[in-house]
Amino acid sequence: MSTNNLSYSDQGGTDSAVEVGQETTPTSSNAGAGFGLFSVDFKKNDDLKEMLESNKESLKLEAMKRVVGLIAKGKNASELFPAVVKNVASKNIELKKLVYVYLVRYAEEQQDLALLSISTFQRALKDPNQLIRASALRVLSSIRVPIIVPIMMLAIKEAASDMSPYVRKTSAHAIQKLYSLDQDQKELLIEVIEKLLKDKSTLVAGSVVMAFEEVCPDRIDLIHKNYRKLCNLLVDVEEWGQVVIISMLTRYARTQFTSPWKEDGVFDEHSERAFYESDEEKTRDETEAKPYMMDPDHRLLLRNTKPLLQSRNTAVVMSVAQLYWHLAPKNEVSIVTKSLVRLLRSHREVQYIVLQNIATMSIQRKGMFEPYMKSFYVRSTDATHIKSLKLEILTSLANEANISTILREFQTYVKSQDKQFAAGTIQAIGRCATNISEVTDTCLNGLVLLLSNRDETVVAESVVVIRKLLQTQPTQHSDIIKHMAKLFDNITVPMARASILWLIGEYCERVPKIAPDVLRKMAKSFTSEEDIVKLQTVNLAAKLYLTNSKQTKLLTQYILNLGKYDQNYDIRDRTRFIRQLIVPNDKNGALSKYAHRILLAPKPAPVLESAYKDRDRYQLGTLSHTINTKASGYLELSDWPTVAPDLSVRDVEVIERLYILQNEPVCPESGSDAESCVEKNSSQSSEESDKSSSQSEKSSSESDSERKKRKTKTPLQKKTVKPTAKDGYHTITEHLDLRHQTTYLLLCGVIWVWLPDKDHICQNVNNQHSVLQTFSYSHWSTLCVSLFTQFCPRSLSFPLQVSGPAFVPEKSHDLLHRMTGKGLSAQYQFPRQPCLYQPTMVSVQISLTNTTDHPLEQIHIGDRSPTGLNIHCFNTIECLEPDASVTVFMGIDFNDSTQAANFQLCTKEDHFSVSIQPAIGELFLPITMTELDFRKEQGKLLGMNESSATITMAAENMTSQPISRPVATVANLGVVPSGQDNVHRFAGKTASSGAVVLVTVELRESSTALITINTEKSVMGSMLLRDLKQALAQA
Repeated sequence: MSTNNLSYSDQGGTDSAVEVGQETTPTSSNAGAGFGLFSVDFKKNDDLKEMLESNKESLKLEAMKRVVGLIAKGKNASELFPAVVKNVASKNIELKKLVYVYLVRYAEEQQDLALLSISTFQRALKDPNQLIRASALRVLSSIRVPIIVPIMMLAIKEAASDMSPYVRKTSAHAIQKLYSLDQDQKELLIEVIEKLLKDKSTLVAGSVVMAFEEVCPDRIDLIHKNYRKLCNLLVDVEEWGQVVIISMLTRYARTQFTSPWKEDGVFDEHSERAFYESDEEKTRDETEAKPYMMDPDHRLLLRNTKPLLQSRNTAVVMSVAQLYWHLAPKNEVSIVTKSLVRLLRSHREVQYIVLQNIATMSIQRKGMFEPYMKSFYVRSTDATHIKSLKLEILTSLANEANISTILREFQTYVKSQDKQFAAGTIQAIGRCATNISEVTDTCLNGLVLLLSNRDETVVAESVVVIRKLLQTQPTQHSDIIKHMAKLFDNITVPMARASILWLIGEYCERVPKIAPDVLRKMAKSFTSEEDIVKLQTVNLAAKLYLTNSKQTKLLTQYILNLGKYDQNYDIRDRTRFIRQLIVPNDKNGALSKYAHRILLAPKPAPVLESAYKDRDRYQLGTLSHTINTKASGYLELSDWPTVAPDLSVRDVEVIERLYILQNEPVCPESGSDAESCVEKNSSQSSEESDKSSSQSEKSSSESDSERKKRKTKTPLQKKTVKPTAKDGYHTITEHLDLRHQTTYLLLCGVIWVWLPDKDHICQNVNNQHSVLQTFSYSHWSTLCVSLFTQFCPRSLSFPLQVSGPAFVPEKSHDLLHRMTGKGLSAQYQFPRQPCLYQPTMVSVQISLTNTTDHPLEQIHIGDRSPTGLNIHCFNTIECLEPDASVTVFMGIDFNDSTQAANFQLCTKEDHFSVSIQPAIGELFLPITMTELDFRKEQGKLLGMNESSATITMAAENMTSQPISRPVATVANLGVVPSGQDNVHRFAGKTASSGAVVLVTVELRESSTALITINTEKSVMGSMLLRDLKQALAQA
């Protein structure tokens, strides 16, 4: 056969060929079958190569699927690299994806062949498909050749500006690879990282923070402007990214905020003052000790990470727990307890890490885990290392109240078949006896009973622990020493025998009759004992020689002679030292004077401490904390700064656009002419804005006085004094009914954000209050557009223009039942209007009713949860008469989350805890958009930003009206005009972050419909898709 001519170096490739080929076609060679395991069938490998080099795309695709399948099984397919790389320029998207998957795996191994296709990779960086662009960059960064570093750098810069967040995410991954290849590119890579940190996509956030941690973790200044954005995006970032961001923000917070534990130190300092002190000193100290005020950004981080404690990913929960441990005030750390205990139901690997961190926490703050003590009881199915950790935690949690329960549990553990665990239990009993003096005697008696145990390991450990306990109170336990001496012959474990000998020698004066007899027995068996027992025998002989030389002098000399010729040099050295120390002669007479003080000196009692006491010097959840040694790449947490750094470094500059107001015409007072006036007004404003832009170009050097002249007021104006904004509001709204007031206020709330000259506008609108009160409700939407056109310049672009709601549900929800509220009833609903108070808030209408027979006073909003929740409360209602009702509005920033807003609804006498739970559809605002704009925005939100589902609908519902009504009922979205009868489009934006939400309902044959949702908020998109599926299926 041809294989006989193969060299040794060639056989490796042949073996890989067998590995690759064995999954493809069945063996058909009789010759190969005759040689069994040592046969090599080249046809199998050629089959895959032929398929990859064929002209049929289907064969190439099938071959690549098989090759990727082999890679997934861990088999070597590197020999196929030349055949695979030829297909990198294929026009088939599916084939190209698989080729890139293969190249990412083997580009680093086959660098020379990969370099031949580098021009193809560069062309692929411009491919219309985002997955191809990302895969090309991934392959390019996998070629570890320094010569292409400039090409990689250029590709990363271009990808960082890509319109697809997936490609930008890939560029962040490539930064780490390039940095490991050439660290001289650090400054250029930092510029790319700074750019990507400003990215608002949740897909990019985790990857760029990981690149930041790898390349420049000390450049905290890059995080300042992006800190709040990262905190707000944290809930929507992928789980892997959440872990990375939380770890980085923990380090950042320790450098930028003052310690939230300061106030405890202040109180301790005051409590230790001397009784006699002057009033001047007390006054001076009180002025210096300012109360601690938490930085709002510090609170923002704690508030936004708290929901992640409910994450299904254990790493995320552990990250949040360590963040609260290192950053939160002491009274807030306990909120992580329940989440950590929940993780104990996971796999044993997860349990091990979580228990290690709990063991460290429980040493400093026992109260956190004491209510969940039963969760740390050992189970028979637990592994030994899990049992040991639970034992450690139970020992740390022991106190006077629960020690009896814990000791009963320990009695069971001592009988365990796991010897290591039983020994650990005895050590735990010793620690409990040391820490809690009330049970010291009880523990000692229990350990003495264990000396009669049949298990040598249990007896040996009991002796060692008893020895340590007796050192604390030796005068009270001479009976225990006698009992241990009687059991000495039955104990065979060397450490236990050595411990008993040490005890008898240390307290030989308390057992003067027993100690010499024990020494006599040890002299008989000295040569057969272990080294550690021999050393303690020599020590015992020396101590007895000093205290009872009449009975033990000859025994001591005999033992010293035996030790003089022992095989172990430690014993020989110890024997020589003891002989020179205790036996006086001419040469060492001065030293023998101090023999008693040297050998019988009082020794401090040993301190039984936890093995996890010193691990708190490492950050929780890190590898260094797990192995209790500083690992490579570990970044230490800095100490809290004594003085808070400048808070303004995290402020993001907002550019305010200035413009010039033109002359405003006055509308007639008749209602019939109001509409024509509005139309004329809007047309004039557009013409005047064009004029103003041309005039501003002409008169760029014009003085300020001439510009003020153009800002003339109308000649029909009645008032000459500028009213304030407050005066203008009262003047107008007092002439309008409730419905008109609401619309007017909503309008002003939107316009007011953009107007620097508010007093001037208030004066102009004030003149028209008589006209406003005559408008019908339908005229207000037209007036809104007119006022926007009049007051806002054409140069000011509105990419997301909020429109009126397509449908307002009349359904209200119970906020407070009259029985629970002691007669106060409250209901809430969402009016689906832009909030007056802040654009990021959701407007909530609340109806309060007094069902009692007496007035209710001072109805207001009290404490809110979570702490720091952004709520604009309604003004305090001083008095609500019996059977009276009042409607109030409040704004809540739900932060694009369906998490309930909890707060207290208070009266003068009572406080009631209430909760507002928003549906996902109420977190949107409808926007105006053309079909062309819709398609453009939809093209930017593909891939991972798109979610879709197919549903079955009734045939009578496959028209425009039955489609629009359920969608508008579920979500506050605007209808987008569509040129296709079977496609219905809806557009909106999230109230808090302003992220675009696009909904498409495409009607298909067989009464089916495809629902597609495009948005950066993937979590909100999936929740909205679920509600729309249910609504349209039931329509």
